[in-house]
Amino acid sequence: MSVLVYSESENGKLKKSSFETASYGKALAEKLGSKLICVSFNCSDSELLNKYGADKIIHVESSSLKEFTAKTYSYALSQVIENEDVSVVILSSSADAKYLGAYLAGITDSSYLSNVVELPESLNPFIVRRSCFTNKAFSSTEINGGLKIISISSNSYVVKENNGDGIIENLDLNEVSTTFKVSNVEKQSGKVTIADADIVVSAGRGLKGPENWHMIEELADVLGAATACSKPVSDMGWRPHSEHVGQTGKPVASNLYIAIGISGAIQHLAGINSSKVKVVINNDPEAPFFKAADYGVVGDAFDVIPELINKLKAR
Repeated sequence: MSVLVYSESENGKLKKSSFETASYGKALAEKLGSKLICVSFNCSDSELLNKYGADKIIHVESSSLKEFTAKTYSYALSQVIENEDVSVVILSSSADAKYLGAYLAGITDSSYLSNVVELPESLNPFIVRRSCFTNKAFSSTEINGGLKIISISSNSYVVKENNGDGIIENLDLNEVSTTFKVSNVEKQSGKVTIADADIVVSAGRGLKGPENWHMIEELADVLGAATACSKPVSDMGWRPHSEHVGQTGKPVASNLYIAIGISGAIQHLAGINSSKVKVVINNDPEAPFFKAADYGVVGDAFDVIPELINKLKAR
């Protein structure tokens, strides 16, 4: 029996999450005494997965997999599962992977669990620890049955190099048709994306207007971080909706989340609770965000941020 990792890519290059899922998959395969297989679609650098312990790398080139749809990707993965005698499938926690996990579980009659944060507590029965209640608690969940599909919460498992000598196999799969068509995809370029960022610098209405966002962008550049914003900011058109984080926007699971001029509405906090270290900068000491933050600075952002930028540049 094998552990299968779906290694996500974008524009033909592996995403950061692929190295995290491969690291997790290798550790799980060792516990199970099985081999680790990584599969990627239309990816030009899949050989990099060898650095993370892959025993076998399956490379699939297909025009039907050029754009993501849950149906086409699920049927492609199901063919790999049938060929490789897979016991556990590991996915990331991206938006695509969440659609994929549910669809794949449906067509393979399997169990699917999301938000897994650790290696299994037990292998027989198979029990995993998951975050729940918008990351305010954890649950230990048992999976019964045959094939198990799990998705790993972002930044919950340390990326670990474990050099392997995986054989790269090019595989031709049966084409899957779909009525779903992608008409246009708009992507940011030259920036760290929120999904892949270790550090996120986010700001709210405390910035007073879009003309002041240069401070946030400069701080993000110094830190190598992604920029984000609260819902009111995106609603007012100060920043694009792609930067809106929170329960109703994009979830954030960064190692460091810096909130500037954000009061801390419950919907925002629910969406960033998975971040490991949360820092808030606000001139209102009663702002709800201070109760959720690991570190807090009471002060005017227009005074604190330039000074912070200068100190970071000095280092």
